[in-house]
Amino acid sequence: MGRIREWYRKEIDKEKYQYRLQQEADLDETERKVLETFKRNQNHSLKTLIGIYKGHYLELFLSVVLFAVKHSPVWVLPIVTANIVNIATNMDENAGQKIMFQVMIMMVMIAQNVLTNYFHTLFYARSIRNVERDLRSSLVRKLQQLSITYHNEMQSGRLQSKIMRDVEQIETLSSQIFITVLSIIMNVTVSFAVVVTKSVTVFLFFLATIPVAVCIMVTFRSRIKSYNRAFRKDMEEASVHVMEMIEMIPVTRAHALEEKEIGKMDHHLQHVAKSGLRLDMVQSYFSSISWASFQIFQVLCLGFTGYLASKGKISVGEVVMYQTYFATIVAQVSNIITLLPTIAKGLESVDSIGDVLLCHDVEDYHNKKKLSGVRGEITFENTGFQYKNSEDPVFSNLNLKINEGETVAFVGESGAGKTTILNIVIGFLHATQGRVCIDGYDMESIHLKNYRSQIAVVPQTPILFSGTIRENITYGKEGISDERLREVIRAANLEEVIEQMPDGVDTMVLEHGSNLSGGQRQRISIARAFIRDPKILILDEATSALDSISEEKIQVATEHLVKDRTTLIVAHRLSTIKNADHIAVIGKGGLIEYGTYEELMEKKGAFYRLRQLQM
Repeated sequence: MGRIREWYRKEIDKEKYQYRLQQEADLDETERKVLETFKRNQNHSLKTLIGIYKGHYLELFLSVVLFAVKHSPVWVLPIVTANIVNIATNMDENAGQKIMFQVMIMMVMIAQNVLTNYFHTLFYARSIRNVERDLRSSLVRKLQQLSITYHNEMQSGRLQSKIMRDVEQIETLSSQIFITVLSIIMNVTVSFAVVVTKSVTVFLFFLATIPVAVCIMVTFRSRIKSYNRAFRKDMEEASVHVMEMIEMIPVTRAHALEEKEIGKMDHHLQHVAKSGLRLDMVQSYFSSISWASFQIFQVLCLGFTGYLASKGKISVGEVVMYQTYFATIVAQVSNIITLLPTIAKGLESVDSIGDVLLCHDVEDYHNKKKLSGVRGEITFENTGFQYKNSEDPVFSNLNLKINEGETVAFVGESGAGKTTILNIVIGFLHATQGRVCIDGYDMESIHLKNYRSQIAVVPQTPILFSGTIRENITYGKEGISDERLREVIRAANLEEVIEQMPDGVDTMVLEHGSNLSGGQRQRISIARAFIRDPKILILDEATSALDSISEEKIQVATEHLVKDRTTLIVAHRLSTIKNADHIAVIGKGGLIEYGTYEELMEKKGAFYRLRQLQM
């Protein structure tokens, strides 16, 4: 048995691997590159950061070359300064001409900075912005692939933070690398190179600063990384609560709970502030220690080179030159120490994005059957469902056959499992017991994306986006004629609503449809479903937001529109399902009753009691 289980596990792993390959084949070149980079360099944030710039290396190389050219005046100035000081102190005959020559050299080198800085910035900034776009695009595609279960378990505020804040942190780190880190590396390299050619003794003194810098960075690195991770998580948590607060404002105002909500948010914001303060203090402590250490070294350098000049081993001008170069080295080492928090934030954000891109909780379309045309026959065979962390199943042993073109209404108490059944038919959830078949095919074997393109869903809460009414109705359907649109608008009882709008069907819908009533939003949502001309129509309390008059009109329209299509309805208002072909009463973990409206009323069982309560 052990060998059989091991063989089975390996086969499952092969299937998952093949599916991931299929998914990657569907990506465009840039998205595939991003995903492969994160996979190849798991747990190596810096390698991942470098890898995501593959394809931009030439531009970045040109940017580095141009940086060296445009930054060269900074490195030449100490030498020119030393030459001018020596010329002035030695009182040469042609001192004026020599000084003028040194000045002209510097003016030419400074002038070229304008042009070379422009192209340096263009090359690195264009690369960084393109990678920023690719990362966000890859995250958006991945979020569209991840299962509904994943999205239910992951707050939208966290995902929004990853797409916006974490990518921005990576962009900031990348910019700092080409603005600050590059400057640091080149300044230190050139300074050491010039000094070693002038005096090995002074060069060895300069080298003494490196162990100090390394000790300081090693001492603080782990603490800064730990505090950065904690701060990022606290920020994500705060983002979640901010989004919840904004969505709850109408409820909060309606119950005069503004102060309570402010208090809750103040608690979360106070926690973020404390976390940020801890990070700020450790960074400040880190910076102050490094600054004090290198200032001491700079004073020692001045004294040391001054002593060498007094002994005639170096010139007075070289004292100025060495002091300038050492000041440059001290400043650059201080800069890289100050930059460590930004580096830590950026690399932490790389890991955060990797958590999403490398997640395997996706719908499996590999080797799944595509249905050329859904007829609409739905069969539940000993079907049951139980959530992962729940001890009891939502329902079990559900046996039910819904024929093509039938309308079946699911009723029962809240929490009985009605919406869960619909979500299984949509493919958002998977039966944990038995199976569900569409036209005789097990749902586990069919291509869900292909299947969903042939069904339509009207959720309990209408979901609209910022755009015109036309765009909301025709969402996902291209080339809809005006005649077909008018037909759907008429069927969904939207004609009067459209006529009252300032721009008719091209009137803009504000965020969440805030400029429309609940009934208007729901009717637009219904029109969106009907314009797809689906073979399976799913209505999850689709008329719950309508007033009695609109509800009655929608019922007449629905009776016409459900013809020749399989329709599944969840309804709390039992008066709205009189014309359903069958009614399934769900409760006590399964199917209690099943029949027509008249049959169930005559039976005087569970449905009859529910109906009596609403009369």
